[in-house]
Amino acid sequence: SIASADMDLNQLEAFLTAQTKKQGGITSDQAAVIAKFWKNHRTQIHESLISQSRWDNVLKNMNWRVDLKSQLRHVDQINTPVAIVEMELGKNGQ
Repeated sequence: SIASADMDLNQLEAFLTAQTKKQGGITSDQAAVIAKFWKNHRTQIHESLISQSRWDNVLKNMNWRVDLKSQLRHVDQINTPVAIVEMELGKNGQ
């Protein structure tokens, strides 16, 4: 929860306090260790999560257009804009 929310120090303190008060939660000593670890390694943990969740692809090309419907069965749907987006992805360096 701490890493996925990328908590700042105030959020971390509130979260850990809530966890210590929760039945079956953590002890205050465990909260202190977690807080110290997060303060020292927050950047590395955040970067690791980003690299694991990011695609290894790059955007090679993108085309888009907006179409308007000019003839339909129902008059209220005429001139309704529709956006069409086409993205071409490729591997990094290929």
